Order: sequence, then structure tokens, then C-alpha cells
Amino acid sequence: MTATLATNAPTRETSKQRVAGIDVGTAAVKMVVLEEGASERPAVLSTRSERIRRRDPKRVVEELFDEVLATLALRPADISYVATTGEGEMVSFRTGHFYGMTTHARGGLFLEPEARAVLDIGALHCRGISMDERSRVLGYRMTSQCASGSGQFLENICRYLGVSLEEIGPLSLQADKPEPCSSICAVLAETDVINMVSRGISAPNIIQGIHQSMAGRYLKLLSSMGTSGVVLVTGGLAADVGLVSALSEAAAGAKNAIEFRNHPESVLAGAYGAALWGAFRARKLGAMGLGFAAGQAA
Repeated sequence: MTATLATNAPTRETSKQRVAGIDVGTAAVKMVVLEEGASERPAVLSTRSERIRRRDPKRVVEELFDEVLATLALRPADISYVATTGEGEMVSFRTGHFYGMTTHARGGLFLEPEARAVLDIGALHCRGISMDERSRVLGYRMTSQCASGSGQFLENICRYLGVSLEEIGPLSLQADKPEPCSSICAVLAETDVINMVSRGISAPNIIQGIHQSMAGRYLKLLSSMGTSGVVLVTGGLAADVGLVSALSEAAAGAKNAIEFRNHPESVLAGAYGAALWGAFRARKLGAMGLGFAAGQAA
């Protein structure tokens, strides 16, 4: 796949156009296809997330792109703009690449219009991004501790406890006496978990203790930015209901004016933002009589 100049690109800002946003993460590739028309809000044609699972990320992206277009009965030339984010600079057929801060801010606002900050919890790190009502990034902070506050750390804990990542959130909500986990080092935290299991502490109490530890660190991160109001949780751990609950409890306990929310498609926030910024760029190109589309390499 490669990006080629489209001769049949839209020539007016109001012309219908289809754009693809691709967010290449450490653990998964996310893709969103939007169609802009007469209405103010673009239509969502397709959303997909594919785990990389030790495969070549470039191959995963190419296969996912081809599968999505086949499902929509579209050709690569039918996509006006392919926007990437995350590690998406590796995508050879991209039209343009956008920074993760700007895509998560834009995608977060699209999914939750009241949000004024995003907490992006990925496989290897967590970052807080504050923005205004137009998704302009106002501030940015990232966790400096090791991987004990990341999705990869939770996956390791899941393997040790014999549960799936999808089960961890509901299990956390079943806890009746969560066990504190104070280690900020992933290796030491995993050692703590081994000791907890040997002491007969249940999986729900272990998991909620970990969630509470992570939530406390994330709340400090946002507080250091002066964050208040609605914060949308995005990234791979946004679907972890136990972690989101721990975040809300931590904010309430600290009397912090933050309201944490998630969305069924929070994990796709970066891909949404990339697609929306791609659509904006495509409109500008279209106004100049230019445009780009993804096409097969010669």
C-alpha cells in the first residue's frame, strides 16, 4: 500500500469524503473510518481493534486496512485521507501522521463533548492531556514510574492469577477487603502479588488493591496539571470498569473536582482523533483542488 495523489478528490469543503484514522499502539492497532457529508457530525462507517500478539505491526495494519475496506465494499482510492497516530509513522500508505496528544484530545472530545481532559492508559505508560472546548491541547503530563502503572503490568498479573484482562474489571468490583499494593516497581509489585496469593488473599482483593494503587498515582498526575471537571479515560485500560471505579473513588476520597467517565469506544479515541484531523486536512486540500487517497503500490 502507498499514498497517491487522487485526481477525483473532493473539490469543495462540503463534498462527501471518507477518511481513515489508524492508531498503532504497542499492543493493538485501532482503526476508524468516517464519512463526512452535509451533516455537522461525521458518520461512523467502521471501527476495529486488532491485537498485535507478537506479529509484525506493519503486517497487522495492512491486513486490517484491507479487511475493513473489503467489508465496506470500498477501494483504497475511495478513502480521501489516511491519518495515522501513535507508532503509525511505520505505515507506508499513510497520507499524514498526527501526534498522539492531539489525536486523543480530538477523539476524546468527539466521544465525550463535556470532557476537558483525557487520561490515556496504554500498554506501557499513562498520560494526562488537558484541552479546551475545541480540543486544543493545553497541558500534558506522563507517568515517570516504571511499568507497574501500565496495561502490560496488569496483563502480567492476569497471567499469574489465571484470569483474562476482560475479567479483571468485574473481579475488582467483587472485592470485600482490597489488599494494598504500594510498590511502584513492576518487578516488586509482581513479587507482592505472589506473596499475597501465598497468604490466601483472593484474586478480587488483590486486583482491587492494584487498581487503587494505580488510581492514586493517576489522580496525582492529573492534579499536578490542575485538572478539574470531566475526564475521559481512554486507551487500552478504558474498558476496565474496576480501574474506572477506583479512579472515581480516589477522586471522591481526595475531594477532587474530577469526574471520570469512559465510553464504549474509549479505546478508539486516538483513531477517532486521527480520522477527524485527517478529515480537516482533507477539506483544506479539497478547497485547493487537491487530495490524497490510499492506493495499491505499483
